[in-house]
Amino acid sequence: MKLQRKNRLRASALGALVVSGALALTACGSDNNTPKDGGSSKAAAPTGDASQCAGAKGQLLASGSSAQKNAMDLWVNGYMATCAGVEVNYKSSSSGEGIVAFNQGTVGFAGSDSPLKPKEVEESKKVCTGGQGVNLPMVGGPIAIGYNVSGVDNLVLDAPTLAKIFNDKIKKWDDEAIKKLNPNAKLPSTAIQAFHRSEDSGTTQNLGKYLSKTATADWPYEPEKKWPAPGGQAASGSAGVAAQVKQVDGAIGYFELSYAASQGIKTVDINTGAAAPVKATSENASKAIAAAKIEGTGKDLALKLDYATKAEGAYPIVLVTYEIVCDKGNKAETLPTVKSFLNYTASDAGQKLLSEKGYAPIPAEINAKVREVISSLS
Repeated sequence: MKLQRKNRLRASALGALVVSGALALTACGSDNNTPKDGGSSKAAAPTGDASQCAGAKGQLLASGSSAQKNAMDLWVNGYMATCAGVEVNYKSSSSGEGIVAFNQGTVGFAGSDSPLKPKEVEESKKVCTGGQGVNLPMVGGPIAIGYNVSGVDNLVLDAPTLAKIFNDKIKKWDDEAIKKLNPNAKLPSTAIQAFHRSEDSGTTQNLGKYLSKTATADWPYEPEKKWPAPGGQAASGSAGVAAQVKQVDGAIGYFELSYAASQGIKTVDINTGAAAPVKATSENASKAIAAAKIEGTGKDLALKLDYATKAEGAYPIVLVTYEIVCDKGNKAETLPTVKSFLNYTASDAGQKLLSEKGYAPIPAEINAKVREVISSLS
């Protein structure tokens, strides 16, 4: 009896270990490689040129835009595989939080989907001794309008209709304005559930810039990082908005294309007035970003985008994520690593990774200037 009891206990313990191991594996694979703590996923990325590692050491902290999170994950993994002994920790939060952290001097650089405002530049002079914060365009891409409407696999919207949806003026999917743009779609009477960002967001601001330029009568708000319109529901980060759209029938929201691609979320084609509606793709976003002009001065490379473009195949709802650094007065202990890491992200190999994740590389002419500024940081 004792032997039988002992065998049963062993079998029970072994079973518990198997179940525990299965649960651990399930947990490891359950979050779509999107850690909640802002850490990097394990996505593979090619290593870079080891000569870029010169002087880099220790830990580099950075934070900000969640729009570039999926690109940053690839860059961090590729860079750390190239430069042994260096750790880069990018906390994906929001553009607003990244700028605050930068101006408090707690990070080596920040990511923001909108360039620094004059007031933020002034604040940066407190941490950039003898210099100021500058904007380096590093990631481009479309802001996808994701939707989840049962039975609707293709959807076209224009700026006025989109503005009315997000401004709580159009409330049903079978509204006449939507029907007119989609005569062959079987639109249900499902209530529209519009989701927006809960925190200050450069993605929100860029969507606002598009709507304020192209739907002035229906979007009477200044383009700010804080969501301005009534109604709708809020979610945290691009990942949070995407998750809600995926789960809720009748939902619509905005986020970077990589979030739609990774979760199989359908995206809206935009009627810009061109010959055909334009799909949200990295290639179509590149056509719009290629027309951007540098409006920053000196080492600041802030860009002016044409949100009202009607060029054939140019997707108009785009953003550019900037890495914000001090042009002068960077901390001596982190400066070599900041320059080393940003050289990797701005390299041909680093930029090539972007299109593979639904982003758009920075146009070559502009990127060449980015590299010049990185080399001059002090």
